[in-house]
Amino acid sequence: MFKEYQHLRIPGPTPIAPEVQRSMDRTILGHRSGEFSKIFGDSIEKAKRIFQTEQNVFVVASSGTGALEMAVANLVEPEDKVLVVVTGVFGGRFVKIAKAYKADVMEVKTEYGLAADPEQIKSVLKQNPDIKAVFATHCETSTGVVNPIKDIAQVVKESQAIFVVDSVSALVGMDLKMDEWGVDITVTASHKALGLPPGLALIAVSDKAWKVIEQHQGPRFYWDLVSYKANAEKNTTPFTGPVSLVFGLAKSIELIENEGLEEGFKRHFILRDMVRKAATALGLELFVKDDNAASCTVTAIKGDKRFDVEELRKVLSKDYKIIAAGGQADMKGKMFRIGHMGYTHPMDMLTTIAGLEMALKQIGLEIELGKGIKAAEEVWANAKNIG
Repeated sequence: MFKEYQHLRIPGPTPIAPEVQRSMDRTILGHRSGEFSKIFGDSIEKAKRIFQTEQNVFVVASSGTGALEMAVANLVEPEDKVLVVVTGVFGGRFVKIAKAYKADVMEVKTEYGLAADPEQIKSVLKQNPDIKAVFATHCETSTGVVNPIKDIAQVVKESQAIFVVDSVSALVGMDLKMDEWGVDITVTASHKALGLPPGLALIAVSDKAWKVIEQHQGPRFYWDLVSYKANAEKNTTPFTGPVSLVFGLAKSIELIENEGLEEGFKRHFILRDMVRKAATALGLELFVKDDNAASCTVTAIKGDKRFDVEELRKVLSKDYKIIAAGGQADMKGKMFRIGHMGYTHPMDMLTTIAGLEMALKQIGLEIELGKGIKAAEEVWANAKNIG
């Protein structure tokens, strides 16, 4: 009876609003038709508001990683010196992409669970004034840490470098004022806080970045931003657009605007604190200790000698229909991660925490049932009182 029933609590793909699902189910249109171009043009114009930018936003039929490669492909030529901020697996992915394009890659690394230090980045930029671009991850999905993008942007502004931000698992769930902060390229994807299926990426580009892109001599075809810019002026894409996903994007942006960006940020903040307070109340150890560096879209919780993380995830899935993510790369088997972004309500967190308590009890951990729920309820109640 409950074969397809689940609570999807991974950091992407995320749950989809019924209104968005219905929008994607409408009759398909030709991707070059005037009717679709109208929807497409309206959507990319409205998308500027979620990036908090006056710059054009481009839609790419791609995963988030594809759009990250697009940023690199349009900036980096062989032997260009670039700086990558690495605070986890996805910072490391930027390193791999840049090296694939034959860049001379420098890294600023932090211990997993800690945010990047802008002063360290400032020091590297001063010592290497020829750095062409700085790449950073907004929310490091693999650890649940948030990097201080506003402060890093201020540092990069003092150099000639282009500042590229992977906000795939952060945009809409956390504040990012692209123009005001001075971010040059921002990338996000459909299957995170936007609440769409995978397959669509969005990328916004500053005037400063365009000056570099237009002089770029490296090879690019599908990822050619100049081509996307020319086509966007005609409300279309250079290649077949993800038509149904654009229908969903239009509705998703409508829902985001109905809630209000700031209210959405507050909701994600509440979701984060509900999970963090519940985990602490249950005697679990948070991977990111500093609340100020903790993501509002995903929370990483450490395993310990008392229980097996993978066994916990299996019990959560099989018996409680809660799908939680595991650790990645070196953190595999050492943590589990709970996603709380996009179409997610505080009531969903109470359900997740209740299932977590039951699963922990089932695998033999001595906990007091209801203790996590109580801690989470208090967060929500206090937030509602603040109002």
